[in-house]
Amino acid sequence: MSQFSALESRSHRPNWEGLLDTILREGTPDRVYHIELFQNQEIQDAVAERYDLTADLDPNDPDFEKKKYIAVQRFCGFDYVRARPVNLDWTFHNGLTDDATAGDGKRCFRDEHRGPITTREEFEAYPWPNPYRDECYGDFDWFQENLPDDMCIIAQGNIGHFAEHITWLPGYETFCYMLYDQRDLLDAIARKLEDIFRVVVQRALEYSRVKMIWASDDMGYKTGLLMSADDTRSLILKGHKVLADMSHAAGRPYLLHSCGKLTDIYEDLIEDVNIDAKHSFEDTIEDVRDVKRTYGRRLSLLGGIDVDFLCRRSPDEIRKRVRETLDVCQPGGGYCLGTGNSVASYIPLDNYLAMVDEGMRYGK
Repeated sequence: MSQFSALESRSHRPNWEGLLDTILREGTPDRVYHIELFQNQEIQDAVAERYDLTADLDPNDPDFEKKKYIAVQRFCGFDYVRARPVNLDWTFHNGLTDDATAGDGKRCFRDEHRGPITTREEFEAYPWPNPYRDECYGDFDWFQENLPDDMCIIAQGNIGHFAEHITWLPGYETFCYMLYDQRDLLDAIARKLEDIFRVVVQRALEYSRVKMIWASDDMGYKTGLLMSADDTRSLILKGHKVLADMSHAAGRPYLLHSCGKLTDIYEDLIEDVNIDAKHSFEDTIEDVRDVKRTYGRRLSLLGGIDVDFLCRRSPDEIRKRVRETLDVCQPGGGYCLGTGNSVASYIPLDNYLAMVDEGMRYGK
């Protein structure tokens, strides 16, 4: 019998309504639901090639990549596709470094010293992206019309990057000085970001097949927040609350991806911002099983199989970790299986597939 027998049986049938009920904590689900912030393109390509998922597709079809993406999502146990606004371009000061794990051999990083906005004049001259353009939402249009009925769209990407952009636009070092020297400029940046992301979410919510909004905004690092809790509340969480309120008014949950130790603002995220689910868990910060015991009745948890663990351990060890995690997190709902962050290109493919396969086997 194949080591990935559950996966290769292709018996999984998407059920976006079950995924939604799980995230809304409507009781213990009938099966394990899977979720990821994203899969690296190299991983998607490797899965498609190994299992010949494009055999029935025409590579000359202009929609080939979208159809291939749907095929990979369905095979890997997902009940959704992610759609993001495109051509919503931001200008940052970036650097490039050689990195063999990056698809093009280069990896981009932000200049932490000085960004494109450090004065009011630079703020006024900055080429702010225009979220009103219809062409930004082409992927939403296509999936709205072509996605199989048993899958939904999660609006994810270019949404809610408040902490990231407010530190990248000045550069993190300059941002720290601006907290004291140019607080009014930071407030102006925060308001501008809110105006842009408000339009993006409003447009995404117009699509009936968009069933969730998933914001992505790294607010911390290994031992704490990138700025004080009070500054996070005033500059960052206000924007997320606006987007969460919009989502809830439209009857959709608001999910948040954020790396870092967020202990100081967990209560704010739950009680004030009112997020429905938290994503990104790293063992050196907090084990998702521990968070299930503390916040699991008030907050859904997504992922949590540590990326470093997935890289370094054997498939058998990964399967054991998946079972132990599901034993704790599955009861009562409010948990979806996935990596602690994303399916990075450097995760061995068999290790990733072991996690997925074990999730499909669980409880059967």
